[in-house]
Amino acid sequence: MASTNELKNGMVLNLDKQLWSVVEFQHVKPGKGPAFVRTKLKHVLSGKVVDKTFNAGTKVETANVDKRDMQYLYKDGEDFVFMDSETYDQLPVAGATVGTAANFMLESTDVIVALHEGTPLYVELPTSVVLEITYTEPGLQGDRSTGGNKPATLETGYEIQVPLFIENNTKVKVDTRTGDYLGRVN
Repeated sequence: MASTNELKNGMVLNLDKQLWSVVEFQHVKPGKGPAFVRTKLKHVLSGKVVDKTFNAGTKVETANVDKRDMQYLYKDGEDFVFMDSETYDQLPVAGATVGTAANFMLESTDVIVALHEGTPLYVELPTSVVLEITYTEPGLQGDRSTGGNKPATLETGYEIQVPLFIENNTKVKVDTRTGDYLGRVN
C-alpha cells in the first residue's frame, strides 16, 4: 500500500484487481476544498489510458512488477521464448503479450520483460533498433529530390516507409515505438 502523495511515474497500481501504470500525476491544492491528486493511468495489459482523481492521502494498492533483462531466443508456435540474462532460465511469452514488439525483434535481441507474480505483462524494447531492409523497389533516377517515401520490408517481415534512395540490404535505424525510419547505419 502507498499513499497517493507518494505516487511516481512508472509506478504500477493494483486497482480493482487490474494493473495500471502511472503515466503522469499532479498534486492539486485548490483554494477551496481538500487537496487531490489528478493522475493519468495506463492499463498494463491493454494499453488503454484513463484519467483518475484521488483524494490526497488516500491509500492505493501498489503492485510489485519485476523488470528483468532478457534475450529473445526463438519463436515456438505462437509463443516467443526469452532467456533471463542472469539465471539463464527460459520463459515462454504469449504472442499477444509481446504484441507489436515482435515487428522489431530478431533472435538474440536484448529486451526487458515485466513480470507480476511470475506472469509476463509486457515486453519493452530499446527505443530504436538496427534492422536490414530485405526488399524494396528501386528508386528511379531523379526521384531523390522530391523527398518522397516508399515501402520497404525489414528482415523481421515488418513493412515501414523509407526515403527513395534506400536500397535492398541497407541497415536502417527504426523507432520501435512508432515504426518510423530514423536513418541509415553503416
